[in-house]
Amino acid sequence: MTTSGPQLIEKRPLYATVEIMDELPPADLYDLCDAADDAIDAGGGFGWVTPPARDMLEKYWKGVMVVPERHLLIARMDGMVCGAVQLVEPNRNNEAQSGIGQLLAHFVAPWARGQGAGRKLLQTAEKLAVEMGYKVLHLDVRATQTAAVSLYEELGYVRWGTNPTYAMVDGHFVAGHFYSKTIRPLFVPKKVSP
Repeated sequence: MTTSGPQLIEKRPLYATVEIMDELPPADLYDLCDAADDAIDAGGGFGWVTPPARDMLEKYWKGVMVVPERHLLIARMDGMVCGAVQLVEPNRNNEAQSGIGQLLAHFVAPWARGQGAGRKLLQTAEKLAVEMGYKVLHLDVRATQTAAVSLYEELGYVRWGTNPTYAMVDGHFVAGHFYSKTIRPLFVPKKVSP
């Protein structure tokens, strides 16, 4: 029996999972650095415009793991780390902002985009924030990261401001947007007339 070309195998969709990390094993650190490098190269860096040296990136992620107020969530596609987000608790000495968490360094590697990993990361971070007692989440993003901007707005994040000099990319200022989302509304009892 002969064939006239390669056999096509039906491609199954990738499945995204999210984990809240207590530790970062070497294999996950390696994959996380690779995913971050790819995201930075594709213009989706979280503070970086070009990928830093590998040892610096490894130190960054190891540092995240030792800060008690930072919670690292990673996304996997078929077992491989493809993205992350950090839920950052407010400073313990800041009573006025004690109910507000911040999302930082949200990214998905280009090879895993469009499969729901970014959405799942945010939704899991929101659930964790609710469990921790937070009422509001804040985040910010470069205006040029249009896919991220669309995702945040689809998920109910409200843009409350734009800074036209948010970041410097290739010698030019890039605007940045600031978002907020109420994840657990305050209970306000109605006034009852006497």
